[in-house]
Amino acid sequence: MNYTSEVNEMCCVAKGPNHGPAPIPEEGRWVQAKEIADISGFTHGIGWCAPQQGACKLSLNVKNGIIEEALVETIGCSGMTHSAAMAAEILQGKTILEALNTDLVCDAINTAMRELFLQIVYGRSQSAFSEDGLTVGAGLEDLGKGLRSQVGTMYGTKAKGVRYLEMAEGYVTRMALDEDDQVIGYEFVSLGKMTDFIKKGDDPNTAYEKSKGTYGRFDDAVKYIDPRKE
Repeated sequence: MNYTSEVNEMCCVAKGPNHGPAPIPEEGRWVQAKEIADISGFTHGIGWCAPQQGACKLSLNVKNGIIEEALVETIGCSGMTHSAAMAAEILQGKTILEALNTDLVCDAINTAMRELFLQIVYGRSQSAFSEDGLTVGAGLEDLGKGLRSQVGTMYGTKAKGVRYLEMAEGYVTRMALDEDDQVIGYEFVSLGKMTDFIKKGDDPNTAYEKSKGTYGRFDDAVKYIDPRKE
């Protein structure tokens, strides 16, 4: 360690009380985090790329400083999906400090990693007050049945009004309109369920019909439209 001459000429003053860092809540415990290994928690964060044309939702399950589980969900950019595939392979097994300083290629994923790091090391994780935290595999529960991201895609114009394209339940096939041409419901197909039915041996048409559902006053409509064509 090198010191300037000014510092070398100074006399020593004893250090007063040192109580360490303020405790942060981690998985139902109050922890004075001094090392990366002291950090545990499950949380989510959102990142965005520089031109803001795409976004990433990143979920991490950290145990003793190590990322044990990573869920990467992206929207708005085709190249981002390939970066997400790489990130999901790279992130698990790294410490959160390693992950923070790993180039995950996509700006949105890198930004999400930064936001998660801040949440976790400051004790703002989703599992801060959950005893023993969340088990590895909890990230998949966010996806629900069919293990697909919950996506909403809506489009509208002043001239022609709104179009529902994708809801959390699935791909919207028809919109239901009343006598005033206002939306009162919709029909959807759960693509995750349909794929599972096909994998179990159902023919595509049967799987398609079994995966349909409706929402709202769908049966009371006076008109049904295909939101992608009509």
